[in-house]
Amino acid sequence: MTIDLAGTACLLDLASTITSAGPPAVDRWEVGPVFDGWAAQPGLREGLRRHLRTLGPQEERLLVTRSRETTTHFAWCLRDEPTEPFTFWLHEYKPQRDWRHGYADSVHNHRYHFCTTILSGGYLHERYTARLGDGDRTILSAALLRRAECPTGATGTMLAHEFHRIPRAEDDTMTFLVKSRAVSPWSLSYDPDTLTSHRHVPVESRLEELTNQL
Repeated sequence: MTIDLAGTACLLDLASTITSAGPPAVDRWEVGPVFDGWAAQPGLREGLRRHLRTLGPQEERLLVTRSRETTTHFAWCLRDEPTEPFTFWLHEYKPQRDWRHGYADSVHNHRYHFCTTILSGGYLHERYTARLGDGDRTILSAALLRRAECPTGATGTMLAHEFHRIPRAEDDTMTFLVKSRAVSPWSLSYDPDTLTSHRHVPVESRLEELTNQL
């Protein structure tokens, strides 16, 4: 079966496929098999291109508003329906020469579970074990489990408690992701060169703390 290329149909198709399989539980992300089968169909990249080209002015503004820039890539939020327990994203990696030392190339986890497929390019992907301390607020040390070169078409799943690293990516690499809603209030990163750990708290969750500090 080929992915429907008619505008938003490719995203609606995936949302419907995930929803029909039942709501994913926060403690076990069971979207992987559904996502892998869907992403293996021909026409995904063309469908996403058609989706972006058919957005109206208001839809374009909404997409830009909920998207963001990181030290290594631009994260474009393609779908965020409040009633759905997931969101869809397109990650556009910067040329390697423009990377600033930061998150993707550090050992890190995420506040959410996610599935991803590489639309173009590719990257080196490393998985780690991490020894945590201070109420799971810091990383004391990290050890490499395995690494793999992931080419165009590769898919993968990461759970929020798992740690990984992307030390390098080919220029023009793009990925499509399905992310769960946040299952943790923060994420952690660790620089294996300086042995420095950081805790990352999203700004939107700090409003009460900001108010109390005024």
